[in-house]
Amino acid sequence: MSRALATARSGSQTGPAHQRKPIRLMIVDDSMVARAVLSRMIDADGNFEIVGVAGTAEDAIEALGQVMVDIVLLDLEMPGVGGLKSIPKILEAAKGAKVLIVSSLAEEGAEETVAALALGAADTLPKPGTGRFNGRFSEVLLGKLRELGYADRESIRAVAPKPPAGQLLRQSDAQLQLLAIGASTGGIHALGAFFAELPDRIGVPILITQHLPPAFMTVFARQLSTAARREALVAEDGMKLLPDRIVVAPGEAHLVVDEIGGTLVARLLKTKVASGCMPSVDPMLASAGAIVGAGALGIVLTGMGRDGAEGARRLVEAGGSVMAQDEASSAVWGMPRTVAEAGLACAILPPAKLARRVTSRVQEAACK
Repeated sequence: MSRALATARSGSQTGPAHQRKPIRLMIVDDSMVARAVLSRMIDADGNFEIVGVAGTAEDAIEALGQVMVDIVLLDLEMPGVGGLKSIPKILEAAKGAKVLIVSSLAEEGAEETVAALALGAADTLPKPGTGRFNGRFSEVLLGKLRELGYADRESIRAVAPKPPAGQLLRQSDAQLQLLAIGASTGGIHALGAFFAELPDRIGVPILITQHLPPAFMTVFARQLSTAARREALVAEDGMKLLPDRIVVAPGEAHLVVDEIGGTLVARLLKTKVASGCMPSVDPMLASAGAIVGAGALGIVLTGMGRDGAEGARRLVEAGGSVMAQDEASSAVWGMPRTVAEAGLACAILPPAKLARRVTSRVQEAACK
């Protein structure tokens, strides 16, 4: 490669912590200083191997045709097309690798952050100014890289694949009254694919719990409203849940369902939950089952960890149904995997096909 550099460097591979195959990385940043500093941080940790560096997105796409990587660290502010618009092409060229945005534009609440996640980036991290790369930033960066790089290998590959179709539950044939969706890593992109296939009107309220910091939520709801072609609001306590209105959990509270005088309303809770997530998918799904029963449908999309599994169990026990995103389309098949392997899902499909299943249920009920 003339403009992008492929390397064979790796950190030391000593000790039991480094017996695993290292996570292969590419750094894409137009700043030579940033590339050098990031490389030093990563090389100091034996979990990683830097296999390529590039100064532009165009050079990265070219380099990805010659090296295999697990994660691409991508700056957004670069010459040429830039990082944001290049995300889809980088993902295509990277053949299944994840993209971690490391950019000064990735500040909390920034439009570019949510846009990058919607385009398929797995996660984002604000890049500090020159001279402030040490300490906390290094810890957070390496932590995110480990989570993204080893999530598939340890949490997914080490266990059996998704259950065969014979283990799927039968979906409730009750009229749909409420749709509740939970997601984490890669979820914004998955939600975009889901709503692209969902009709403009399905006639029921839609709740969404997406793991994001509080400062992101207003931007997330605004961009989601455009992508979903319907009103999307950050939840407030007591807000009415209206047909085809999307209500999003705020970053600092769980979103749950309640009923007052025959009207469904949103409630916000700040109690601790077993998953440790805030907001958590579990209380949303559990409350949907408790209040709506067989008329509630939960969907668990891509994400790390087990959040949503307990809520899905309680929703199914109440007579409702749960669908899960499949492994192939997930950025991280953690949350949906736990639902699938527990035998709680009535469908395990990509987001677009999950939307079609929802549409079919609504249409079938209309014909009765």
